Amino acid sequence: MKQWLDRSTGVLTMYKLVIVLLSAIGVIAILLSLFGQLTPWTPLQLLASAAVAIAFTCSTSLLFAMIMRVKPHLDSALITGLLLFFVMQPRLDLPGLAGIAVAGILASISKYLLAIRGRHIFNPAATGAFLVTLVVFATGIDSSYAAWWIGVPQLLIPVAIAAFLVLYRTQRLTVGAAFVLIAVAVALADAVLRGAPVLEVLGFTVLQSPLVFFAGFMFSEPLTLPPRRWQQLLEAVVVAVLFTVPFAFGALNKTPQFALLVGNLVGFAFGQRRGIRLDYLGKQQLGPTTWELSFRPARPVRFVAGQYMELTIPHRGADFRGSRRYFSISSAPANDGPITFAITVPEKSSSFKQALLDLEPGAIVRGTGVGGDFSLPADTTEPLLLVAGGIGITPFASQLAAATARGEKRDVTVVYANSTPGELPYADLLKESGAHVVLYAPEAPSPLPDSWVYAGPGRVTGERLAATVPDVSKRRAFVSGPPALVNDLRKALRSQGARRVHSDYFSGY
Repeated sequence: MKQWLDRSTGVLTMYKLVIVLLSAIGVIAILLSLFGQLTPWTPLQLLASAAVAIAFTCSTSLLFAMIMRVKPHLDSALITGLLLFFVMQPRLDLPGLAGIAVAGILASISKYLLAIRGRHIFNPAATGAFLVTLVVFATGIDSSYAAWWIGVPQLLIPVAIAAFLVLYRTQRLTVGAAFVLIAVAVALADAVLRGAPVLEVLGFTVLQSPLVFFAGFMFSEPLTLPPRRWQQLLEAVVVAVLFTVPFAFGALNKTPQFALLVGNLVGFAFGQRRGIRLDYLGKQQLGPTTWELSFRPARPVRFVAGQYMELTIPHRGADFRGSRRYFSISSAPANDGPITFAITVPEKSSSFKQALLDLEPGAIVRGTGVGGDFSLPADTTEPLLLVAGGIGITPFASQLAAATARGEKRDVTVVYANSTPGELPYADLLKESGAHVVLYAPEAPSPLPDSWVYAGPGRVTGERLAATVPDVSKRRAFVSGPPALVNDLRKALRSQGARRVHSDYFSGY
């Protein structure tokens, strides 16, 4: 099941997956309305509201990108428009549709005006909905407002399935589940204190509120979440409390959009507080199909060895994978050094990778943020087992380079499975690190370094691991690579008694 999920969700980029899922929910909602199962909203109200939300959000995103002289990201704009469709009260009258249009315009503006050093702070859809709703309640204008109509029982199952897929794809199931559980717990505690019927409050919170939709599509937005898991859990607590506990200060009261905007401030405090500008330095070939690309950041970028960065490469003829992709950083953190990424380029490559390889030195590339929790333990005396499949060696290259630069003497065994014959990516770095390396590859390097063991070609099984790494159960294991290989390697490690296995996989890479 897990392999099927990895393969199915990895076919599309994160942006395309969210667009497909939101569109599917919209189609289901319109069909339910057509058969009278989504009263009081009619199919015409839903269709008109969706058209206005998408049209105004996308068109104004293009306009403001042109004014600010930056490349627009239409996938992101389309997602914002779809989110506003589910958040704003569906209307068919002119004032109501105007409110939705204004929300779309404000959402687009927020990406450029509510930003610090090139990085936007707030979720655009939540910002547009918050500002319009604030005006509606403060002035009494008859206009559309943030009703979060998506939180109805009839749509709970498709919304829950879609939210699960998004959280699974982004590896944020734990954070999403924590947010939902905390919100439910706070709602029940508040009900007990107020003497309200607990079961009734529970049913409303789960069945008749946008809780699940909010967790899957709004709270989980990558660009406004902090980079580390513990920081995301802290934000989940803050947002869940504000999402659930009733309060009112004039026109400002408990709304999902207000809760998320406060959470965005928490995320901004922890995360990269400026846009990332990278000057392309050049590339070098590490193996038959592997290249390392080097960039110099305009300002120092804070990251932990093992983390990833999302790169934006606008290019003509972009295929369905789009113009934004996540890549693990292969270099060690340094204030003045370059940042490098390694990529594999198959014979039939994506348009993004081709555009990346076609860059000329001096080209400017934008990074949207840094994230991930795939980092080595602070305790340098703990024995480690790093298991890499193919391009999965990338985060380990960063970690081992960082450990070498700091002069750490870690007990590290690297199991490196590579199916491509020829030069081995990062072989020199592995030798310099002093790690014990067990290599599974079509052929052994010549000469074979003293601390290396050639285990032959083929799959890494539990039995083969036990033969080459007899103390597997005593080491903390880290696994990185394509999803199917990571799943196989995790099973192999578990079969040999490994209890703590951390994984990082390149879904959709």
